[in-house]
Amino acid sequence: MMTNGTNMIARKLLHTVLGAALLSLLTSNPSLAHEQTGVGGGLAGGLLHPLTGLDHLIAMVAVGIWGAQLGGAAIWILPVVFPLVMAFGAVLGILKVGLPVPELIIALSALVLGLAVAIRIRVPFAVAAIIVAIFAIFHGHAHGVELPTAANPLAYGCGFVVATGLLHACGITIGALARWPGGERIIQGVGAAIAALGGYFLVASLGVAA
Repeated sequence: MMTNGTNMIARKLLHTVLGAALLSLLTSNPSLAHEQTGVGGGLAGGLLHPLTGLDHLIAMVAVGIWGAQLGGAAIWILPVVFPLVMAFGAVLGILKVGLPVPELIIALSALVLGLAVAIRIRVPFAVAAIIVAIFAIFHGHAHGVELPTAANPLAYGCGFVVATGLLHACGITIGALARWPGGERIIQGVGAAIAALGGYFLVASLGVAA
């Protein structure tokens, strides 16, 4: 049974998740994330972009949670690997280098990472880093392809890398709930929700969902 402290944490976590979802919806207007100019516009666009797509947001949070679950070096290495490799993927996107089925892989990343959290998949650190890096390339590529034509590319890149790091930090914070009674169940519930959303996005990317 959950303690009062855990219930309070669960409520705060729910409020955080709902707030993130609301922010994602409010910033989903392309004019907010894409119609930007100059250095300031590029930075603002980059900061907002990871929040304008729920598929991006949940995958990045999942990376932080999974890193916290794996423990050791993974708790900070995975959230570092993702933005760095994502930046490389963004360069590919800016250069218009095509990648196969990017939307499908992005949706798959949320499904896989969500399942990893929900069922506490434990793999060698190197394997986890490779999985995260592969998904990061596709997330970065999507950011790069959608770079506002009038924005400063460097500022835009810095913006989305910072935003991604903050989402990873949110995930690590959620992962810290494991220290509390009942916290692991909350974490696994969040992972299951992420996996379910990833599954929906995957079906949608295949053109099965309406």
